[in-house]
Amino acid sequence: MSVNKEVLNKGLRFLLGSLPTLFIGVFILNSSFKNQKHPFFIYVLILAVLICAFAVYLMFKGINTIMKSMFEK
Repeated sequence: MSVNKEVLNKGLRFLLGSLPTLFIGVFILNSSFKNQKHPFFIYVLILAVLICAFAVYLMFKGINTIMKSMFEK
């Protein structure tokens, strides 16, 4: 079983990119729930959910790419 190192590195970059994105999204989400009376609450909440969804997408893409590097020729 050989590993395609270029594809593996690409998958690891996706995973490393998802880590700060996930923390930033959760931080903004927490901040938006603390300020529910603010007029921009809903916009900040939507932004936080989109950032968290993007982080989950990056994690999925990274794991999928790593699996491709291991199991495809």
